[in-house]
Amino acid sequence: MCEANAYLRSDGKEEMLMEMVDKIIPQDGGLVLEDIFGRRQVIKARIAELALVEHRIVLEKEAEK
Repeated sequence: MCEANAYLRSDGKEEMLMEMVDKIIPQDGGLVLEDIFGRRQVIKARIAELALVEHRIVLEKEAEK
């Protein structure tokens, strides 16, 4: 399978945010992450890194305006 795990990076540390992410959909200054089961999570973040061979998506929170 080709899904990836999403991590949220904060202060140099990464925390697992969601497993088996199948889709990332940009939406209103944030992202909608959807896993292979159709579960969704919305987060105000940007993509910091995609490591597709390693099946990793690293996100960083957007600064509040």
